[in-house]
Amino acid sequence: MRARMALYVSKIRFDVYEISLKDKPNEMLKISPKGTVPVLIFKNLILDESLDIMNWAIEQNSVDNILQNDNSELKEVMEIIRTNDGDFKKKLDFYKYNSENSSIQKKNNFNDCLFFIKLLEQKLRKKKFLFSNKPGFADIAIFPFIRQFANVDFIMFEATNNINVVKWLNSLVESVLFKEIMAKPKF
Repeated sequence: MRARMALYVSKIRFDVYEISLKDKPNEMLKISPKGTVPVLIFKNLILDESLDIMNWAIEQNSVDNILQNDNSELKEVMEIIRTNDGDFKKKLDFYKYNSENSSIQKKNNFNDCLFFIKLLEQKLRKKKFLFSNKPGFADIAIFPFIRQFANVDFIMFEATNNINVVKWLNSLVESVLFKEIMAKPKF
């Protein structure tokens, strides 16, 4: 999702192919033996990490690219993304994929994720988005994971009273950008 968003805002035309991760096509595995998505193929370039795709997209079209608005705080941007992609994602995966656990364990797994939601809440008290009043690189890099977290149990997510995170999430979910990248492939 974040790779698609970066390509879209960088005005790079791309094709999307739906892949069943339970039945990965051999053609995909030849291109990227990791067997993960996304995979970007451009001429002789193959990128199979979403952050690499985001960075590549910015390099291709940096003029008026909304992903560049975080540059003045690059160290902090990368730190929050590392936290998202590291500790938070590990806890999120445990929360998402262990739904057969008891309600007490589910609540504990949910609570384990809240450290990051509270961090975002603090940042969003100052601005509409994480580093500015318009979405930037950090917002697009982090948003898909917060959406996943919220979608496991939206009522429980809203009940945390992290009002700014809920507003931020809703604004991104309702954005034209998100709606455009979520359109199903036509082929």
